[in-house]
Amino acid sequence: MALWTSALLIALNLRFDFRIPADQAIDLAVWLPVLLAARVASFHALGLFRGLWRYTGAPDLVALVQATTVGTLLFSVFLFAGFEGFPRSVPAIEWLTAITLVGGLRFATRALRRRLHTAGQERRQRVLVIGAGDAGETLLREIHARQERWDAVGVLDDSPHKRGAQIHGVRVVGTIEDLPTVAADFAVDEVLIAVPSATGAQMRRMVAACKAAGVRFRTIPGIGDLIDGRVTVSQLREVAIEDLLGRDPVQLDMAAISEVMAGRVVMVSGAGGSIGSELCRQVCRFGPERLVLVEHGENNLFQIHRELQERFPDLSLVACIADVGDEVRMHKVFAEHRPDVVLHAAAHKHVPMMEWNPGEAVKNNVFGTKTLADLSDQYGVDRFVMISTDKAVNPTSVMGVSKRVAEIYVQGLSQRSRTRFVTVRFGNVLGSTGSVIPIFKEQIAAGGPVTVTHPEMQRYFMTIPEASQLVLQAGSMGAGGEIFILDMGEPVKISDLARDLISLCGYEPGVDIEIEYTGVRPGEKLFEELSVHSENAAKTRHPKIFVGRFRPHAWEPLLRHVSELGALSDAAPDDIRRKFAEIVPEFRPTLPCDTPLPSDPRPANNRLQPGESLPPLAWDPPLKVIATR
Repeated sequence: MALWTSALLIALNLRFDFRIPADQAIDLAVWLPVLLAARVASFHALGLFRGLWRYTGAPDLVALVQATTVGTLLFSVFLFAGFEGFPRSVPAIEWLTAITLVGGLRFATRALRRRLHTAGQERRQRVLVIGAGDAGETLLREIHARQERWDAVGVLDDSPHKRGAQIHGVRVVGTIEDLPTVAADFAVDEVLIAVPSATGAQMRRMVAACKAAGVRFRTIPGIGDLIDGRVTVSQLREVAIEDLLGRDPVQLDMAAISEVMAGRVVMVSGAGGSIGSELCRQVCRFGPERLVLVEHGENNLFQIHRELQERFPDLSLVACIADVGDEVRMHKVFAEHRPDVVLHAAAHKHVPMMEWNPGEAVKNNVFGTKTLADLSDQYGVDRFVMISTDKAVNPTSVMGVSKRVAEIYVQGLSQRSRTRFVTVRFGNVLGSTGSVIPIFKEQIAAGGPVTVTHPEMQRYFMTIPEASQLVLQAGSMGAGGEIFILDMGEPVKISDLARDLISLCGYEPGVDIEIEYTGVRPGEKLFEELSVHSENAAKTRHPKIFVGRFRPHAWEPLLRHVSELGALSDAAPDDIRRKFAEIVPEFRPTLPCDTPLPSDPRPANNRLQPGESLPPLAWDPPLKVIATR
């Protein structure tokens, strides 16, 4: 009330050059109570008497302006209705003065409290922010709200027109190349990377600059992990190997995927695995009528089912412990839930394990797929999406060739079914269970050595969310029978991956942690392929998805070969490999067999020479191209 009284007196003095007329001074005894009543009513209505001044911020300032405006309008109506010749400029001057006085007091209280609170604190962490974009601005605002812990000393950005600009009082002091110099000049303790759209190459450059400066560094999540563009200090994390290998975020055709998933019954096999569980999370975003989770491992199924229940409490979830190779059990699941879409992610995926246990690859990868595909056809499933692997291209392993046989069967069935059968093929997935990254981390934590099979070993990589999103996108595009190939970017040397991960953990490769080469394991290639030359993969409407040529196989001979393969599932490993070679002529196992494989035209080095091609088996007809819609 004292401030509002002062605001009115200041307004009158300014209007009359500090010589208020006598009649105006007399009327002031009437005006002031009305003004105070209007102010109290408007401030109370907008809750301004309940706020804590120490936390005053922009929302409070907006509410203060609104309340002051309402009070001034009420006061003006009273003045102009009851008093003639009242100066019209007084309410306007009083309005501005009231905002200045009341707002100034509240913000001064907040600033004083911060200064008193930080005066006795230990030295604050001096941080340098990389990125003068929206994420950097939001992060700086968050840092200012926590001034007792951090002191932002500068911003780095490669944009030349931002040099010298200020964001919340913090100046852009240079580019990323200047980081070592700036860090030394400003005695920087930590660098915060606020570039959520950074590619792998850009992130590697920023990390290298931080290492050159000898300072700690953290980053905010990527665009796919941020919600509504909001960035908080609590989201800061250590730079992960996925950041160094990351690529541009996947742009999805949400309408097309929603058309396939929304309001329908979706089944995911292998729902507890790395890819299967992420597929479940992605599918839930599109609001299916019901999600049926099929998983053989009880603990994995329990974990993903509990997570989805918490995140999507209104979604109907069904947890089914089942082996996809158990035809009786799967028949009951299909009969009870009648899925419209089947996403088949269940498979044995570890190459050495399948070399040692080829019969299990037959049972799970081949006949598990066959069971689900046959039931999908029988129960009129609209779409069936099988997840395959780059190891199915010119396979050298049991795992790879078993997935190739599954591809062939799904393609063959697609030609005689109303179900749209689609295969999606991609390479290694960062962070999946049993993949190279978790293994390397365990070895680094144990003090090394980090084991790499061969210095030239290369693999394609993508993140779990990226792979899962592209699987859904490809599944929505398929007309039936296609093999979609995901753009995996450039292949990465496993040895380079090991060095980067050792460095991110704060060690020096070859000094603190040794890298040991153990030799190529059975079934492994030095270089994986995503499509064979004869497939001549073509572009689709999505820039990261390609479609290969379709190789139809005569159905009756295919059924005979698959049936004979099933009969051999418990036979000797060499017998199984020989049967695989009959079905997939390009299969070249790396393990020696007691007797030569039948009709083997391939060179001993497991690689075709330029211009050389493989003759198809007698039951394998020529290639045919199919169009996708």
